[in-house]
Amino acid sequence: MGQFESFSAFVSMNGYGFFVWLSFGVTLVAILLLACHNWLQSKTLKKEIRQQLARQQRVRKTVQRHSVAAE
Repeated sequence: MGQFESFSAFVSMNGYGFFVWLSFGVTLVAILLLACHNWLQSKTLKKEIRQQLARQQRVRKTVQRHSVAAE
């Protein structure tokens, strides 16, 4: 394994393995949480945009009905 004599030496990294693997784990969890947050935020934003577009269409139809009825 390059600089290490065995797999266990690689994992322990001369006594610093706990801190090294902990930092990798924390980083991975943070990236996954950010990805999930972005996905949920995107989903919510798309839903809000659909609702706003539907509302605008309803308003246009209402305005058209009133303008036709006024004539």
